[in-house]
Amino acid sequence: MPTAHRPFPLKRAILGACAALPLLTAGTFAAAAFAADAPPVTLRMVPQADLKILDPMFTTNYVTRNFGYLVYDTLFGQDSHGVAKPQMVERYSRSEDGLTWHFTLRPGLAFHDGSPVRAADCVASLRRWAARDNYGRAMTAAGAEWRVDDAEDGGRNFTLTLKKPFGLVLEALSKVSGMIPVIMPEKLAEQSPSQPVTEVDGSGPYMFKRDEWVPGSKVVFVRNPHYAGRTDDPDFLSGNRTGRIDRIEWIYLPDANSATAALTTGEVDMLELVPPDYIGPLRADGDVRVVEGGAYQANLIVNQLHPPFDNPKIRQAVLHAVNQEAVVAAMGYPPDLRLAHCASFFICGGANDTAAGSEPYRKPDPALAKRLLDEAGYKGEPVVVLLPTDYASLNAAALVAIQTLKSIGMTVTVQSMDWATLVARRAKKDPPASGGWSVYVTQAATFDANSPINNFMLGAACGNGMPGWPCDEALDGLRADWIRAGTPEERRARLDGFQERAYQVVPYVPLGQFSAAFAIRKDVKHADRLWGDVPQLWMLDKAAGAP
Repeated sequence: MPTAHRPFPLKRAILGACAALPLLTAGTFAAAAFAADAPPVTLRMVPQADLKILDPMFTTNYVTRNFGYLVYDTLFGQDSHGVAKPQMVERYSRSEDGLTWHFTLRPGLAFHDGSPVRAADCVASLRRWAARDNYGRAMTAAGAEWRVDDAEDGGRNFTLTLKKPFGLVLEALSKVSGMIPVIMPEKLAEQSPSQPVTEVDGSGPYMFKRDEWVPGSKVVFVRNPHYAGRTDDPDFLSGNRTGRIDRIEWIYLPDANSATAALTTGEVDMLELVPPDYIGPLRADGDVRVVEGGAYQANLIVNQLHPPFDNPKIRQAVLHAVNQEAVVAAMGYPPDLRLAHCASFFICGGANDTAAGSEPYRKPDPALAKRLLDEAGYKGEPVVVLLPTDYASLNAAALVAIQTLKSIGMTVTVQSMDWATLVARRAKKDPPASGGWSVYVTQAATFDANSPINNFMLGAACGNGMPGWPCDEALDGLRADWIRAGTPEERRARLDGFQERAYQVVPYVPLGQFSAAFAIRKDVKHADRLWGDVPQLWMLDKAAGAP
């Protein structure tokens, strides 16, 4: 079993690309940035999805997050032990009561257009982020105020003040996934947070080549020759993130057969996310290595606005009936990449792994599930299941869920659609019989499931906007208590009570835990350094002249 700091089996990183070309920014850098006789080197990766939104503070979409880590930088970055390390920050201090924090940026930081990164850019970016993100909103509830200090050190100083204790400041500023707190120029960050920013100007290790972007086909990045990297070694999202590869291309190939064939023939160097059915064949290919990715949890989201899942006893009944191993096996993951059962609403093997409250649900009990349905007064109300047709692993999980619901006596209506349509449909609050829905299956990666604040599906504040619309004041209060804890030890002590309540009210139904996998050709160097559920393409290298 991995250590408490390394969620089961957490080793996924991904992406790559590279071809030496004269570098372009918003203007043009000299072609002499590379030697004239340097052979072109291109590292191409097939991303898990097409890039549509360019603002990593607007959406939780993973492909936008990955885009963000290439073109932007963050104030702090987590290392492979989950410790927040200064990234853009040179130094910081915290008052004894934890209510005042001072930050100073490293000198020499610059955006891709050449302008210096200032404290004003950081303050505007953090205000924008706080308007949408769970951590940011929790900080706002604690009275957080960001301000630019005087011009000492070239305008690199800014301050956070809080009215109430908030023990997760560094964890918030080094948030790994979801809406990550990247630093944008002030003029971009001040745009309305209700709409995504469409202009891109970061200070990260790579620059986005908008002139080569072909939506639905290709995204291109070139190495930033002026990136101000740290002096310490790279470690996950911390340390020196200077790119080794000159050019990165994301080649979007939605057909799994085409993507796998491109990898085996060398047309691409990497698949960010290997479809489960292709893990075995790629493991047998002598030119490819398949590496365990970050832990994921599959989940059944239930609509709590309408019958029958507005009744917590009926949600408990479904949880008693679920066979997690059957679900993840049907998704296609081999035995070494799946758990027989995970008793945590968080990541089993992770820092917040706890079995509190799970004992009644350790083994499937269809008979008990049927009895609970009867006790809850279930009268055969239809359950509308949204079935994705173009997402093979989630399709398989949903089919097992459908059979589970039927086996305990529920009346099931299946409505098939592609994933994009499902995502639009799940936002509807109409009754299931009037164009709404009852349940659908999704999945969440490690850093979107590993704590009461990261796991947005556990956010049970009444009036929230999450599909399923969970509402439990007691659970939300316990979550707030966990957030307010001043030390990791205090948060750990409050974690069990939070999960015990979650098992009582069942905000959603966990379906099991598995590890994703990425595949990379063996001529790509440093793949062994990749870690965690975020692609770190700046780690990778490839010999000049390689195809």
